[in-house]
Amino acid sequence: MQADAIRKAAWAGTFYPASRPELNLLIRDLTEQAAGTAVKLPPDKKLKALILPHAGYIYSGLTAAHASRALKGLQFSKIILIGPDHRVGFTDAAVSDTEGYETPLGVIPLHRDAAKLRATPGFRAIPASDSAEHSLEVMLPFLQYYLKSFSLIPIVLGKSQPATITKAIAPYIDNDTLLVVSSDLSHYLPYEQAKLRDQQTIAGILRLDPDLLKQNDNRACGAGPILVALDLARTRGWQPILIKYSNSGDTAGDKTRVVGYSAIAFYGDQTMQNQKQATEEFTKEQGQTLLMLARQTISTELGNKPGQRESEALDDRLKDQALKNKRGTFVTLHINGELRGCIGSLAAHEPLAESVRHNAINAAFRDSRFRPLTKDELAKIEIEVSILTEPQPLVYSNAADLIGKLRPNIDGVILRKGFASATFLPQVWEQLPRPEDFLSHLCSKAGLPSSAWRDTALEVQTYQVQYFAEGR
Repeated sequence: MQADAIRKAAWAGTFYPASRPELNLLIRDLTEQAAGTAVKLPPDKKLKALILPHAGYIYSGLTAAHASRALKGLQFSKIILIGPDHRVGFTDAAVSDTEGYETPLGVIPLHRDAAKLRATPGFRAIPASDSAEHSLEVMLPFLQYYLKSFSLIPIVLGKSQPATITKAIAPYIDNDTLLVVSSDLSHYLPYEQAKLRDQQTIAGILRLDPDLLKQNDNRACGAGPILVALDLARTRGWQPILIKYSNSGDTAGDKTRVVGYSAIAFYGDQTMQNQKQATEEFTKEQGQTLLMLARQTISTELGNKPGQRESEALDDRLKDQALKNKRGTFVTLHINGELRGCIGSLAAHEPLAESVRHNAINAAFRDSRFRPLTKDELAKIEIEVSILTEPQPLVYSNAADLIGKLRPNIDGVILRKGFASATFLPQVWEQLPRPEDFLSHLCSKAGLPSSAWRDTALEVQTYQVQYFAEGR
């Protein structure tokens, strides 16, 4: 990274210590104090999001340090950090175009998805906000202390529609991503009045009810970012748990005019490769073998002859007995994040390696939505292999029951009516997180009216996948 491309800490020495040793010591002490909180967190669920406060550490640091209880022992490769605009005044959302954020604890690189998001309508770089906003910066030392290593997508929200923001960021949230929302609660009310209002606001968040926050009645300075989290939680089945509430009157301020703070964690089912289910039956090494097989198959079909050493190494890996089991598979190709081909077989009618070999050729050269892959594109494609469980019937009574029984980010879905049928892999939930949208698009893919799932009794089956992707 070039030094002049790094966003320097603007609030070190004011909101938190500018000295690395002093900052480490303060966070350690706050973390030790937070460890005594007696809130039980679910051991069998995956942490998906956090709401944390962003005031000076003498005021809100102890509440923010309760993140340590949820983050202990975890690691995420990507953090999407969303906070409100306090400094500039703008519409929509700002995403930094720097290469990284610096704090006294080091430099956090921006994730490559930040540039993709910045190119989305409604998102842009706003240097004045980037250099001055504190709502993101104040969060970072805690995340660095607890997680050590991760990449960052920093988002500052101005006046915006939360649903639009949710739709834009949803594709970038996967099992290695943590969403962190930066927000304080009520501002400058008397102590008891603040506690009452904050308790009402927190109760609404725990119900996933956006109504109080939408009133914008001094409920939270980060109401927009919280509404994004609630929207994602409703569509993805995340459940919130309050870990800590306090206000500045409990810490370093007087009780005549206080600011409220909360630490709230959102938990969801462990999905796809993180599930402790049968979908984890293949190892990372076996997955890498299948990816190598898919790439070599496509390359050979394009007329490239594999090297003898490369070919022998793959042949040796393919002797693995597990790759001879019969399983349904899909092979998916992307270029620069855009779909370039996807073909698969739902039925387990041939050995796994053979299924991947056939579907790799089909995805590259026989997907009717795309022209055949060219030699020039070979180096650009990213390959994903999905291994399917046996599809199972889903019994439901009506449209509402169907919505309630689907598990976003877990279930692949097959719809059938007569000769019309189509399927979406579980990965499609990342682009279509609302079950209503997921089903409408799936009906359209099958050649049915998009509302067919509402109006017609369809045959529905679900399955799960374990998937492997190049570069992951």
